[in-house]
Parts: sequence; structure tokens; C-alpha cells
Amino acid sequence: MRRRATSSPNMEKGKPQSRFCFILVLSAFFWSLLFFFHFSVLQSEPYISPEVPIRRPSISSSSSDNSPQIPIGRPTISSSYSTSTPRQKPKKKNFPFMRALRTVENKSDPCGGRYIYVHNLPSQFNDDMLKECRRLSLWTNMCKFTSNAGLGPPLDNSLGVFSDTGWYATNQFAVDVIFRNRMKQYKCLTSDPSLAAAFFVPFYAGFDISRFLWGFNTSVRDAASLALVNWLTARPEWQVMGGRDHFLVAGRITWDFRRLTDEESNWGNKLLFLPAARNMSMLVVESSPWNGNDFGIPYPTYFHPAKDSDVFIWQDRMRKLDRPWLFSFAGAPRPDNPKSIRGQIIDQCNNSRACKLLECDFGESKCHSPSSIMKMFQGSLFCLQPQGDSYTRRSAFDSMLAGCIPVFFHPGSAYTQYTWHLPRNYTKYSVFIPEDDVRKKSVSIEGRLREISPEQVKVMREEVISMIPRLIYADPRSGLETLKDAFDVAVEAIIDKVTKLRKDIIEGHNDDDYIEENSWKYALLEEGQRTVGPHEWDPFFSKPKNENGGDSGSGSSAEAAKNSWRNEQRNQ
Repeated sequence: MRRRATSSPNMEKGKPQSRFCFILVLSAFFWSLLFFFHFSVLQSEPYISPEVPIRRPSISSSSSDNSPQIPIGRPTISSSYSTSTPRQKPKKKNFPFMRALRTVENKSDPCGGRYIYVHNLPSQFNDDMLKECRRLSLWTNMCKFTSNAGLGPPLDNSLGVFSDTGWYATNQFAVDVIFRNRMKQYKCLTSDPSLAAAFFVPFYAGFDISRFLWGFNTSVRDAASLALVNWLTARPEWQVMGGRDHFLVAGRITWDFRRLTDEESNWGNKLLFLPAARNMSMLVVESSPWNGNDFGIPYPTYFHPAKDSDVFIWQDRMRKLDRPWLFSFAGAPRPDNPKSIRGQIIDQCNNSRACKLLECDFGESKCHSPSSIMKMFQGSLFCLQPQGDSYTRRSAFDSMLAGCIPVFFHPGSAYTQYTWHLPRNYTKYSVFIPEDDVRKKSVSIEGRLREISPEQVKVMREEVISMIPRLIYADPRSGLETLKDAFDVAVEAIIDKVTKLRKDIIEGHNDDDYIEENSWKYALLEEGQRTVGPHEWDPFFSKPKNENGGDSGSGSSAEAAKNSWRNEQRNQ
């Protein structure tokens, strides 16, 4: 019988030792792995997506602001493999006008982004004034001029100066009623304010102040403006943007609405200085270069076509005319105004065989006859347009309607006024001769005009003729088919202005650097520009100072407004 070999004592003793070492090494490895995982992974900075910044909570127990407190804790690890709900971007604030902005996205809606809401004002602000039309002017019976939807009586065409239709004896201050009647025919009116791109206020501001300019105290002059503001600010439509999406029209120069104080001797009312009205846009035939709440629109001419073909026929006729006069001027001297250059212009015209002059003065004058004025303009290559009693004059638009190239002597007569309706590049359609050159007799107007080649004259005249549709107001009782008239251009510009403002509000843009006194410069900026600097026309728009060193710009302009009224009296 074989015996099992007897184990060595040393072998029996080493077996349990090797097992203990194995267990000890395994345990050390396990704890090392555990510590590595704990400190290298769990306690490390979590990966945060750079597109979604995480606001780190403050450890302080109190906060100096009113921002919501975020619980202190570990931020959520962002990973492309994470199964948790992805972090959402904050939603944009839903402004009340968002629906109006979105209408432009509906390509099947021809009025998308173009809707206008017209306030239904009490009749005291418009229609009642027309019922008392004899009170609208101290010297003029405005009843005949408010007929035919504001166009006035038809003009006699016995001299063959006009077209067969569309010509009226339109008063230069009748834009209030013409514009409102054109608005009644606007194709994109809405009764839903949430769709409106802009809000029209049909207040006859020009007619209102014209009733009370002479012999009435400031309380009477301001009454309708204050009542209008009270009515508007109580409306829910006003609350959406505080009136910054509202606009109205006044067929007068801005200085009639910018009375600086409540002294009875001061001119006009204070409509444009009322806090609420400063938010609105006011369309006037002459705006202020130093204020941002008014915008220039053309004076009405005598031509109000009912259809496109009326315009085309007139344009073709203006192209074919023989123009025997190199330049012409219709106007009167201003001996009481030492800054006026009209006297020098009249002298140069009288001394030139190439100039045609129509002198305007008291009593009967061909200068007050639409047919005489238009006939002279039609026979002239260039028409001189110095400042009137204020910066602007209706004559500039009558001359361009006749295909005559205007010659301006101050940028405020056109270039900074009618930026919606005239090309930015004024050299394309006009000639600019600085007033000082005429005043100092350092320039010959005839010599300056003869420097322009016949070929260039032809190009400039064609530019003027092509501009005619934008400078006239179509007959409010019909309307042009495809052409845009002065009304259409103005409404488009207002909509663009309000739309841009709304987008700026959404995006949080603020014009903190805006300087209102330089408002004329902002109108000349190119698309996308926001800041202004020195300009070659700065000397023309430096505000005059009074004896105490204060601003007298509006005061001198108010004097111009008074003179305008005196000359209106002269023309009757």
C-alpha cells in the first residue's frame, strides 16, 4: 500500500501567507481605483457648453439688487450624451406690436407690414373746422380752397398752360385736408390696432392754429392741441408705444407750433413742445433742423392727377418744351430782412438778358396768377429758389413740376427738408450756390449756370421730370394706379420709421448718443449709420444767440412765420 508523501513543514506554513498577500494587494488596488475615480472625475470641474453660459450663484446670503436668487448647488453637466432635457434659450419678450410686425411674413397679404389705423377723432378736431371755413384765415376765404376734397376750384386753362384735367387753384396750406382725404382711399386701412404698422391722427393742426394766430391769447391758441393730447393719451392704442407709432399732418411751417413760452406776444401754439406730442411724428411743409419730431413733406402744387396717364402725358410735354430763358425768378424783395439775398438776385436778373423776372408785390400781379407762374417756369432752364420768409417756399415745387432745374442758396430750402421725397445726391437735380457768395457779390449767377454743359442740363432736367410723381398729391377722390405720389412716399417713410423703432426696442438698441439739435444731420445718414459728426453745412444751421447768450433760433424763425402771414395778406 502506497503511502501519501508527507508535506514539508515549510510548505504548509507558506500557503496561508501567499493568500494573505494576494488579498492585501487586491484590496489596495480596489481602494486606489475608488479614490482615483472620486477625486479625478466626480470632484473635477464639469464640462459646460460654451453656447449656454451658466450664471454662477452668489454665496452671499443677501443681495443688493432685486434679481431672482438661484439655489446654490452643483451645475448640471452638459454633454452631448446627456439624457436630461437640453437647456432652453430664453424667449424674447412678446411686445404688443409683434403681430403687426409678423404681418409682413404673410406673402399672400399685399398689405402685410403696411396697415394703417386711423383714429376716429371727435369732429371738433377736423370736420367742424371745415363747417366754419370762413374762420380759417383772417384774410382768405378758405371755403373755396377746401372744396373738391381740399384741392380748391378748377383752374381755367384758356392760355393752354395746363393739362385738360387735374389742375386746381390749391392753397399752399391745404395739405391737412388733402392728406386726410388721400388717407381715406389708402388700400391698407385696418380697424384692428394690433395689425397697424402706424397710427394716423386726422387732426387739422394747420387749420386749427390759422384760426387763432392774430388777436387771441395763448389759452385759446393751445386749447385744441391740449384737448387732442388728452383724448389720445387715454386711448389703449397710445399706451403700446407712448405715441411713438402715431403721426399727424399740419399744412404749415413748423414754427407755427413751437411757441417757447406762454407770453401773449409769442407766436403760435405749443403743440410740438407738448410732452406727448414730442413722441409723435408731425408732417409739415417746413420742418425744424434742430428738432426730431417733425418731417418735411412737399407743399401742394396746382396739379392733382386722377390716373397714371395724366402724369405721363404731362412729363412728356415738359420734355419737349422750348425753354428760351436760361434762368428766372418769381418773388419780391425783402427790404426789412438784412439777411435776405432777394434784392441781389433781382438785381442780377434785371441786369441779364437771359433772365425772366416776375416781381410780386401788393395788388394785382402776374406773380399771383398760377398760369403766369407756370408759363414762366416752363420757359426756363433754371429757376432761382432763395429762401422765402422762412427756409422754404412753394415755388420750388411749382418749378420742378414745370421741369425747371431749381437753384437753391440754402440747404434748408430743400436738401435737409424733403429727404423722403428728393434724392440724397442733390447735384443730380439742382444747383447749389451758397448765399454768402451772392451776398458778397463774389459770384455771377448767370456765369455759374453757363458753366453747366447742355448735355448735363438735359440729364438734370430729365431727373427733375422723373421726380414729378413723388412731388405732387394725386386727386384724393381717385388715385394713381402704379405711381407713388407725395402721400404714398410719406406714408411709406413713416411705416419704415416705426418699424425700425419697433425692431430696435425688441433688440434692446438705444440711441443714447442721439443729439436732437443735430436732427438735420441724422436725416442725411446712409442706411445703417447711427452717428453724426462735423458737416460742411454746419455754418448754415448754427443757432443764433440772443443778447443774454441764450438760444434765439426758434424766436427768429417765429418772426419768419409772422412775415409769412403778412405776405399771405399781401397776396390777397
